[in-house]
Amino acid sequence: MITEEIVYEKLKECFDPEIPVNIVDLGLIYDVKIADNDVNIKMTLTAVGCPMYNVIGEDVRSRVMTIEGVKNVTVQIVWEPPWNPDMMSADAKKTLGWYKI
Repeated sequence: MITEEIVYEKLKECFDPEIPVNIVDLGLIYDVKIADNDVNIKMTLTAVGCPMYNVIGEDVRSRVMTIEGVKNVTVQIVWEPPWNPDMMSADAKKTLGWYKI
C-alpha cells in the first residue's frame, strides 16, 4: 500500500543541487495526494527563476515512481504561497547555519 509516509521518505532523497538539504526539510513540498496508485505532488522551489526547475521536478517524479505499486506521478510546481526560509525544518536551518540555539 502506498502511503504519504512512504512518499515523503522517498522525497527526502531529492535535493536542490545548490543546497545540501532535502526538499522536504527545505519546506518545498506543499501537498501529497494518493488516489488509485497515482501520486500527485504539489511543491514549490526556493526561487521563481530557479534554473533547476525541470531537473528537480523530474527527480521527484522518477524517485516516487520507484515506490512499489505507483502507476503515475504528477508534479505540480506552484508559487503560492511563496517559499521563505521559515518553511525549513529546524534541522535544515541548523545545517545551513540559520538556526541559533
